[in-house]
Amino acid sequence: MTACALTRLTLTDFRSYATAELALDGRPVWLAGPNGAGKTNLLEAVSFLIPGRGLRGSGLAEVGRRMPGEAAGRAWAVAVTVRAADEETRLGTGVETAGAARRAVRVEGEPVAPGRLSEHTRQVWLTPAQDRLFLEGAADRRRFFDRLVFAAEPIHAAHVQAYEKALRERMRLLTDGPNDAAWLDALEARLAEAGALMAYARARTLTALSTEIDTRGERPFPQARLSLTGEWELMAAEGFTLADIEAKLARTLAAARDRDASAGRALSGPHRGDLSVIHVEKDRAAAECSTGEQKALILNLVLAQAARLARVADAPAPILLLDEVAAHLDAHRRAALFDEIEAMGLQAFLTGTDEMLFDGLAGRSQGFRVEPSGLTWVG
Repeated sequence: MTACALTRLTLTDFRSYATAELALDGRPVWLAGPNGAGKTNLLEAVSFLIPGRGLRGSGLAEVGRRMPGEAAGRAWAVAVTVRAADEETRLGTGVETAGAARRAVRVEGEPVAPGRLSEHTRQVWLTPAQDRLFLEGAADRRRFFDRLVFAAEPIHAAHVQAYEKALRERMRLLTDGPNDAAWLDALEARLAEAGALMAYARARTLTALSTEIDTRGERPFPQARLSLTGEWELMAAEGFTLADIEAKLARTLAAARDRDASAGRALSGPHRGDLSVIHVEKDRAAAECSTGEQKALILNLVLAQAARLARVADAPAPILLLDEVAAHLDAHRRAALFDEIEAMGLQAFLTGTDEMLFDGLAGRSQGFRVEPSGLTWVG
């Protein structure tokens, strides 16, 4: 593991902040304040320091500060100093003009591709939107799991994007025409290639995550038994080669053209699988557990992935973003969470409405009170 921490965070015209700056020392950071004060906005700003749309999934135009009467969000920027291996690197991202379709990324002031951010920071997060993960549709669980995969293998995001783009183009051909067999063959070849890579990455992450959970043993958070139900992930787990999966997926897509055209969607592929989570002690599906147990199960997955990534050599240690997590844990599990963050040696950003939630981090964290009027350091 290469220790990694933000030592300075600066926001300009991001969400509710005209300007904001935090000086950090690498320890866990808690942010307390009333709802709507801007706590999650700070976490979202940090989440834009990796490729992608951030922890809310928002578009670039949505996160620029917008005053009453303004039709579009302003140009915005997030800048940080990252300390890793006793060296500091300046990173920045944002849009240089309001409404820009692409965001700019700079490393030490030089423009780079957004994918280069993964060389300097990795993140794992948990948000209130994921509280109903086990009660919502399979798509939400796939996105959640793909985020865990992406934290370990940043290239996975590119494979997912390539797959989804080819999938949309294939459906347009099937539903709107022209029904060009050669064009469909080419699209399905791209789908099969990206889909096989996705399935393999998901299977690798599932195996590693399951091993991590088993190794960690009995803890205040419930043990989880994980499985992926998709045909293609199962093939990867069973030892089929990438070429095997790619060839079968291409044949399956070609044979399903008429069916998919009638359905208006592709009925086979890695976009159809699901993540299954079982509460081991109760031998019960997560969806059948209490709300508190579901939250603890999700948190266990996130912590297990963070712990696993923290041991990867020659890669930045992950930063944890935990939005409104502490309030949903009893005192015993809350203390265990704080102890685990400290034991892993990771920088974490936690939010909550009450400063008392973070009493267990006294002396081993930095705290800030977040109010509409601004940020105040809590000594």
